[in-house]
Order: sequence, then structure tokens, then C-alpha cells
Amino acid sequence: MSDQNVRTRHDPAPAEGAAFQVRGRFLTALALRIGTDRADGPFYAQLDEQLQQTPQFFLGAPVVLDFVNAPAFADLTALRDLVENLRARELRVFGVQNAPGMDPAVLQSLGLIVLNSGKEVPLPRDATPAQAADPQRVDAPPPVVNKVIRSPIRSGQLIVAEHGDLTVIGSVASGAELVAAGNIHVYGALRGRAMAGCHGNTDAHIFCQTLDAELVAIAGLYQTNEGLEDTARQRCAHIYLKQEKLCMEVVG
Repeated sequence: MSDQNVRTRHDPAPAEGAAFQVRGRFLTALALRIGTDRADGPFYAQLDEQLQQTPQFFLGAPVVLDFVNAPAFADLTALRDLVENLRARELRVFGVQNAPGMDPAVLQSLGLIVLNSGKEVPLPRDATPAQAADPQRVDAPPPVVNKVIRSPIRSGQLIVAEHGDLTVIGSVASGAELVAAGNIHVYGALRGRAMAGCHGNTDAHIFCQTLDAELVAIAGLYQTNEGLEDTARQRCAHIYLKQEKLCMEVVG
């Protein structure tokens, strides 16, 4: 046997990399809140009209079904029919929220997971002894971390400021996506998607030099390009919430 094929017990084993890594990821999903106890003809007619009006809005986006106003879908048959019809329309339904009466085994059989409603939180860390002794303890909020991007944002890019404001010194191309816990500032043309107040901050604002966005949203309330106010389109604009309505005004 060749010496190079013989290894003694004292020889180190070949170094191997980790088979996998666990990392947190910020995921932007659409929540489709069902407002009826029956997904019948009128329901799908309205949905198809929405899909025709804003096809790019749903394209490739993960979708969560919100049943806060539709407890009747706890029935297996009704839920299965709804999910199958939505997926037939190429909606990527992967989860549910506000669905306390639904059987986890049924959801799993349909390829669905249960998501908590409300803002997302970072991945949990191991509890310290003080935290374990006091489960009611509330930690201080994470520090504000603003992000500044000094270049244009290309189509397909996702830029996230999870704990602060996001400023882009340049234009944002169609197909790009901006997400921020705070405000969003774009010193250039905004043609992609901009979602401020992503953790539910209704006081967040969006500012851009030229408004032509595919979608703008604050704290989950959104407006697509077709619904942009004509007075603000292609202008320097300020977008904010007022009495749960998305408002747009020209700056300057």
C-alpha cells in the first residue's frame, strides 16, 4: 500500500466546511386580507380585475393570507379551494395569519405556515440569566441605524434599512425595491418600489426628486403606479399617511 494512502491516528482529518449556515433574512411579503366568508364568482372576478390592473405588483411576490375577517375558511374544503385557485393565478401563497382555528396539520398538507401578524423581529438570541429569571422584562429597542447609498439602484436590487432611514443618492430603477423602518429619501427618479415604516411606523415618510414608482407604501398601506396622483407624478414629491390614507404632495 502506498505511503500516501496510509494515515496514522495522529494525522489530522481533512478540513471540511460547514454543511449549512443559518442566517436571518428580511422578507417582504404581500398580505391578502380576505373580506368574505365565501370565495365565489364575485370574489374571483374582483381579484382577476386587480391582477389585470397591476400585474407587476404580484409578480414573483410571496403572499400571506390574512383571515382576520374570514373565520369560515377554517373549513378544510373552503381553504383548499381558495389556495388552489390563488396558485392557479400564479400567486405564491406560502402562509396564513390571524387564523387561530386552523388545524396545523391541514395547513402543512397545503404547504402553508402560520405567521404572526404585526412587525417582524430579529432572530432570537440565547436568553441571558437575567432574562430567564424575568420573562416579563422588555429589552430596549435596537439603536437607529440609518443607511446611505451613494449610487443608483439597479433593477432587481433590494436595499433594506431595518432599523432606520434609507437615503439613496441617485435614481431607483424599475424592478428595484427599497425597504426601511423609517423614512425613505431618493435624490433622483423613483421608478421601483419604496416601502417606508416597514415595522408599522405610521409616521414614516417617502421623499423623492421624481415620482414614477411602481409602488409606494407606508406601514403596509400602499398605492401602485396606476393610483399615483397626477399632480405628483413626475414631480418632486412627499408621501405620507394621514387618517389611514396615503397622501402625496408636490414639494417646491
